[in-house]
Amino acid sequence: MVQILAPNITDEIRRLKKERNAVILVHNYQSREIQELGDFVGDSLGLAYKAKETDADVIVFCGVHFMAETAKIVNPNKIVVLPDANAGCSLEQSCPAPQLEKFLQVHAEKNYYVIAYINCSAGVKALSDCICTSGNAVKIVEAAPKDRPILFVPDQNLGSWVMEQTGRKMDLWQGACYVHVEFTRDSINQIKEEYPDAAVVAHPECTYAVRMLADVVCSTEKMVHYCLESPAETFIIVTESGMLHRLEREVPHKRFIPGPTGHCRCADCRYMKMNNLEKLHNCLLNLSPQVEMAEDIRKRAEKPILRMLELSR
Repeated sequence: MVQILAPNITDEIRRLKKERNAVILVHNYQSREIQELGDFVGDSLGLAYKAKETDADVIVFCGVHFMAETAKIVNPNKIVVLPDANAGCSLEQSCPAPQLEKFLQVHAEKNYYVIAYINCSAGVKALSDCICTSGNAVKIVEAAPKDRPILFVPDQNLGSWVMEQTGRKMDLWQGACYVHVEFTRDSINQIKEEYPDAAVVAHPECTYAVRMLADVVCSTEKMVHYCLESPAETFIIVTESGMLHRLEREVPHKRFIPGPTGHCRCADCRYMKMNNLEKLHNCLLNLSPQVEMAEDIRKRAEKPILRMLELSR
């Protein structure tokens, strides 16, 4: 009797991807299993470009909701799905669009130029003049009109780092990434003592106290280039844990140590890790959950995204 083996879930995902003419875009903070199925793995800026340029009929966005929403904003005629519609973001939640709109109305006399970190809702993007990512924030701020004050939303830590780099004063929305603020000065000093020859690589969403201890502060994409080019052999990576797999895959000859938080060496984003292979399979099979939004919001949100993409080239 011949035994017929059922296809495994990764084979089924690949089959459905081909059948749907889909592209799988994966953020650096996703799990190892999902990263290995991605057509493109990258940071928010790289994923935004790929979403804009793809000729696929279906975009499967393995990240959090605002990322899939961004893909839909620049691809209104494509189907955009994500494995878990509840995969949110503490930064997005810290800046609700109605609250920002009211703030801008109350302070209308300031005529703010609003720069929004991409970690925000379509509603917030629609209220903004330009979007930025951690990879291009300095360039976006330097290109902002000199005769208008800047309101930077929603990440105060990224905003303060950009001010340090550019010397440009900005008013900062008081939001933060709950994962990156869990890294502390004491936890990073302790790991530096354990690995005195290691270079410390930190994300700009970290607090000032942590950034001051880093050899370099940069976006996740720039982390890959830094670690490739640095003479150091060991690196302490101070960002979400998923980034270590990308680094180990692309820089296999070097050693990467997860930066510890104040209570563990487990800097997992609970939202990023809501996605798994079963949910990825189901969203391709059912083309659900899909990202939808009102067309007037989409059109208004698209303008600052396209402005960012143009300024970043």
